Amino acid sequence: MFADHKNPFDRLLVAQSLSEPLVLLARDHKLARYGGTVRPV
Repeated sequence: MFADHKNPFDRLLVAQSLSEPLVLLARDHKLARYGGTVRPV
């Protein structure tokens, strides 16, 4: 799932947003591919 994204901190944030009712706002548009809880800004 996270094979193309190398930053471990970003992967941790995405995992947290998927496991809890959180919305992650990110400038990295690659993160938006990991689900509806990640929104690019």
